[in-house]
Amino acid sequence: MSRLGDLEPREVFRYFEDICGIPHGSGNTKAVSDYCMKFAKEHGLAAVQDEAWNVVIKKEASSGYEGAPTVIIQGHLDMVCEKDGDSPVDFQKDSLKLAVDGDFVYAEGTTLGGDDGIAVAMALAVLADDSLRHPPLECIFTTDEEIGLLGAGELDTSSLKGRRMINIDSEEEGIFTVSCAGGMRSECILPVSWQEVEGVRFRVAVEGLLGGHSGTEIHKEHGNSNILMGRILADLDQKLDFLIGELQGGLMDNAIPRKTEALLYVKNEDADTMQEVLTFWNEVYKNELRASDPGVKVSFIREGVHTGKTLTPKSASLLTYLLHMVPNGVIKNSVEIEGLVQTSLNLGILKLDEEAAHVIFSVRSSVETEKHEMGNRLKHCVEFLGGIYEESGSYPGWEYKKDSRLRETMVNVYQKMYQKEPKVVAIHAGLECGIFSGKMEGLDCVSIGPNLYDIHSPKERLSIVSTKRVYEFLVEVLKELR
Repeated sequence: MSRLGDLEPREVFRYFEDICGIPHGSGNTKAVSDYCMKFAKEHGLAAVQDEAWNVVIKKEASSGYEGAPTVIIQGHLDMVCEKDGDSPVDFQKDSLKLAVDGDFVYAEGTTLGGDDGIAVAMALAVLADDSLRHPPLECIFTTDEEIGLLGAGELDTSSLKGRRMINIDSEEEGIFTVSCAGGMRSECILPVSWQEVEGVRFRVAVEGLLGGHSGTEIHKEHGNSNILMGRILADLDQKLDFLIGELQGGLMDNAIPRKTEALLYVKNEDADTMQEVLTFWNEVYKNELRASDPGVKVSFIREGVHTGKTLTPKSASLLTYLLHMVPNGVIKNSVEIEGLVQTSLNLGILKLDEEAAHVIFSVRSSVETEKHEMGNRLKHCVEFLGGIYEESGSYPGWEYKKDSRLRETMVNVYQKMYQKEPKVVAIHAGLECGIFSGKMEGLDCVSIGPNLYDIHSPKERLSIVSTKRVYEFLVEVLKELR
């Protein structure tokens, strides 16, 4: 039974619901890519699917627009998979559990994937509607955007004719994004050794944080559970002997982690002190983060005496030092554009395996040299401790284009439709416009989107009326792009 069948625009929400019924987290996009290819075949449209599962669907111009330059509509197929601790959803095989509350569509207990399923849905609705007036269209659906814009980097653009691109990967209606930061994924790998011990075991969690997108929401100073756990471990290291059995936090490098868990062992005589220290940090964080994360808490369960596998004291000490000393959050704000973060990084994933601790960051900057400087700082830190540093998914920033016919047309259409001017902005988050601008000479880009709130978190929700307005705006822009 359809949950969104009565929402307008019907075709947009129909396709969006289809997409939400297909598992499509980053790295798991073949099924949704195949869905797009099936759509193209059913509608008699030319389409190409590459080895990275990117899809390009083309449609000829409507009558009267045959001589107009080709327009690209672009979005990405993958979503960030975050969920509440009690959610039964398996992102590898389950559909999202959609629900509607007033003006909002959301997914019960998980991220919605409005970032960026709604872009794909809008593009498919345009392609399916033969009553619309538009130039030749090239709709590009990329993969693995959320883990480094990987699909866009792999896409062969040599056959694309369009040099005007409307990217639908922004989250605020009435804001036209025309520039963004570059970024990369940075991984610090610290080799570890293990031992068998007996001691009083504590199951500890830093949780209740709001999280969010590490690009668009890093300036809100929400607590990072991995960093907060590192502070606790550093304090414990000064007060008693403890050992780490388990340590993990965060699922995506570009999502601010909301929960980090640890399994710690102490000597029987230190158990009360451990409990006191954890209680102390619970009060500290409730005070420090009372405005940004009012639900934060340090929870723990004292499980009694157990025998278990832990890091050796040396491995635990090195990892604790790394977590306590790495930079995180906003590093520098722009002095040229008020309110714009220039450089930041987010410790998004923390995990332990048999051989190493993995501390993984999303690094962003609108200044390429500052981006690489952050990488060098992480490299210096982890290599000093005997570890390895690796970079991947590096992508360039998207520079502001002073003369943009596309932007001019979109601004004029917006003014006519709503009797007000849109905001034209630069953002700190990464967009695929930077990748495509670097690969396609003369590309003119603008990024738009409907109102999406709390993306990359289970609180994510999509405004229904905003989706309708943005789709109507997109249709009108295509009509004007003769």
